[in-house]
Formats: sequence, structure tokens, C-alpha cells
Amino acid sequence: MAWFDGFDRRDVTTSGTVIHVRAGGSGPPLLLLHGHPETHLMWRHLAHRLAERFTVVAADLRGYGASGKPPSDGDHAPYSKRAMARDMAEVMTALGHRRFMVAGHDRGGRVAHRLARDHRDRVTRLAVLDICPTLDMYERTDMAFARAYYHWFFLIQPYDYPERMIGADPAFYLRAKLGRAAAAGAFPADVVAEYLRHFARPETIHAVCEDYRASAGIDLEHDRADRDRPLDIPVLALWGADGVVGRTYDVAAVWQAYTTRPVQGTAIPGGHFLAEEAPDETLAALLPFLEG
Repeated sequence: MAWFDGFDRRDVTTSGTVIHVRAGGSGPPLLLLHGHPETHLMWRHLAHRLAERFTVVAADLRGYGASGKPPSDGDHAPYSKRAMARDMAEVMTALGHRRFMVAGHDRGGRVAHRLARDHRDRVTRLAVLDICPTLDMYERTDMAFARAYYHWFFLIQPYDYPERMIGADPAFYLRAKLGRAAAAGAFPADVVAEYLRHFARPETIHAVCEDYRASAGIDLEHDRADRDRPLDIPVLALWGADGVVGRTYDVAAVWQAYTTRPVQGTAIPGGHFLAEEAPDETLAALLPFLEG
């Protein structure tokens, strides 16, 4: 893939599935995690520039992209953020990285948050892009949020209602999902085609629904169980200046309840897809934090 020329391509077998990664650069290790409905490709504008200073590992979450789509179960535990975080901890071990930083956007931010909670001796810095913690977002849901984040409530419906609806026209769903939350021009045709190549598969659509079903169930159980155990690492929260998260929450203040360290936070021009809408500004916010 030309977007990641010079990066190694690896498929790492974890205890639960196979995770596809692209790795390159040198320096302190940095794990990059993507959001819905994307793949590691969302980091295409930043990966090479970050690799000048860090050993970059850009991974596809389980259920997404070229990573495995394992069977699920009644409580959706195979798609819990705990299971996804365990994948990433095992990936970094396999690549020789005991301690590392992590930056995650959207769903990847939720996995990154759980990774920092479940593997506290390994994650040294956490950057979250355009999210607040899942528990807060569900507990504070109002009409405005439900309208904007309709997909949270659509995708959690029982199997196989959303799978059939999306599967009838996955290209329409994906293009609408990208277009509703981003500035025009953020997604060139070849990038959309690459996202669609993976997303249109029935097994991916099902896995995505399971990811969201887990977030509305077992993930909330995990989050409530350790809500009073704050992190003790630096946290950076970035959000879109024109996005729903920034309009709805005092993002840095919400995250401050989850760590004993002062949270750094700033708005980035554009909507939800920071690294693709405003890559220069996103990089400028990330670098001093990661190098700190």
C-alpha cells in the first residue's frame, strides 16, 4: 500500500485473533489505533512524520480492516474493549515493546483507554482523539447527542437487524458515515475505496455491530468497576472544533476525572476525523505531548 511505503507489514497472532499492523520508524514506541468505520489507513498523513521520531505501530482493531473477525457470544465479550486492548498489548509484546505510548481515535480511543487501564505498567502516555469516556457519553445522553450519534443506538440493536440494513448498501452507509462528520475533501476516492474494500464484507459489518453492542453492555460493566481507579499517566485529549464531542462536553474536564495528572487538551479545526481533516494541526498537538 503506497500510503505506508517503507513500513513493515505484519500479521501478529494474539491469544484471541490475528492483528494486522504496519510498523516503521525508530525511537520510543507509539501505537496508533483507528476509529469506525476505518482502518489503520486513517493515520496515513501522520505515520511517516511520526516515524521520524518514534517507532510507529499502526494496527487494525479486531473486527476491522485486515485483522481477524473472531466469533462473538451472548455478552459480546470477544468485542469488548478489554479483549481488543489485550490484542494490542500482545502485539506490542510480540514486536518487542514492553512500554509504549498510545494514541487512538474514536473506537481506537476507547481501546486505548482500556489498554491504559488494564495494562497500567505498560502504557506511558495516552492520547485520545474526539472522544469522551464511553461511560460518560452514555450516562449524559440527551436528545441532541442521540440525534448526532444515532449509530450508537442503531448498531447495538439485536442481530441481525443492523447487519441486514447496512449489508443492503454498505457503500452508502460508509460514505454517509464519513461525510456527516467531516469537512469536504477529507476522504479522496481512493481512500474511500480502500475503507469500503474491508468494510463491505459481511463479517466486518457483523464485527462492527458487535463492537458497539459490547460498548453498550460489557464495556460499561468494566468501566463502572474501575471508575474510582484513576490513571496515573499523562493524558492528551483532542477534539474537533466543529464536532459533536466538543459541543457537547467540556472534554478536558471530563477526562480529568480519569487521571491524577493534569489533562492537556485542545480543539483541532474541523469535525470528527482530526487526523484526516487537519493532519498538520493534529501532528502539532501530538508531538510536544509525545515528546514530553
